[in-house]
Amino acid sequence: MKATAKAHPIQGLVKYHGMRDEELRHPYHDSISLCTAPSHTKTTVEFDPDREADEYVVDGEPVEGKGADRIRSVVDEVRDRAGIDHRVRFASENSFPTNIGFGSSASGFAAAAMALSEAAGLDLSRPEVSAIARRGSASAARAVTGAYSHLRTGTDDEDCRSERIEVADELEAEVRVVAGMVPSYKETDSAHAEAAESHMFEGRMAHIHGQIAKMRGELRDGDFDAAFERAEHDSLSLAATTMTGPSGWVYWQPRTIEIFNAVRELREDDVPVYFSVDTGASVYVNTTAEHVDRVEEVVADCGVDTRVWEVGGPAQILDESEALF
Repeated sequence: MKATAKAHPIQGLVKYHGMRDEELRHPYHDSISLCTAPSHTKTTVEFDPDREADEYVVDGEPVEGKGADRIRSVVDEVRDRAGIDHRVRFASENSFPTNIGFGSSASGFAAAAMALSEAAGLDLSRPEVSAIARRGSASAARAVTGAYSHLRTGTDDEDCRSERIEVADELEAEVRVVAGMVPSYKETDSAHAEAAESHMFEGRMAHIHGQIAKMRGELRDGDFDAAFERAEHDSLSLAATTMTGPSGWVYWQPRTIEIFNAVRELREDDVPVYFSVDTGASVYVNTTAEHVDRVEEVVADCGVDTRVWEVGGPAQILDESEALF
């Protein structure tokens, strides 16, 4: 009853904001994202009937408190579905910096849900696994199905699950993401918890359904500029709603704005490039393989560390030789 899985983090393109059910993590509205590779989380789990307590370790550190509760919500769902009560040993490692706005909770809970389902002997499709991963992080549902994925809202696991979007080949092969890393602590859960209290939330809700439909069409047609310009605008919409909530969350840092300005200057030189930000200060800079070297140089000149990512696939079960224990 042991398995290892790997999943890639996500970049939100049309992002969700706020939860109608915080325990089951049912978002208020649909969302679309793409997975970024080779960045990934690898997780090994083992159900052991002789173990007295669960053990959760992430990046070599024991997880307790709120973090352990989130992992347990996924573990318990798998135990319930499999009809077992064995305790679990859980170890997870990330290949990229975490908690700076690059989707580590998405890859983490996606890898966890895949490994736990496999170890428990559940025979599930990836959309079905996505509904389990969603209990840890709504974005994790999309990391399970991978590449460009669409998480639909709903009030149960039949509706609130992720599906992969079929897109034009060039958007799978040619898109490059320059990650501009701006370390800054963030409270994503707190922002989601008060999203509906912003006076701009109803406006976003009225706007978002059309954005989802347009984004799906642009991805299907391979319209890079339209799709990633829409992702850029959605980043600004998300930030406006977040900043006008009760706590007035402002995640951006001076270098975040510097990257925004650098991207817009590149566009004036006819470089196809657009910025995107989830809840955090770090920036995704979306471009194409032809222009990625120039774009990375410009982003690095803003004084930040950079990485170049491609579109990643769905969560995968790995060979036993890759287990973490």
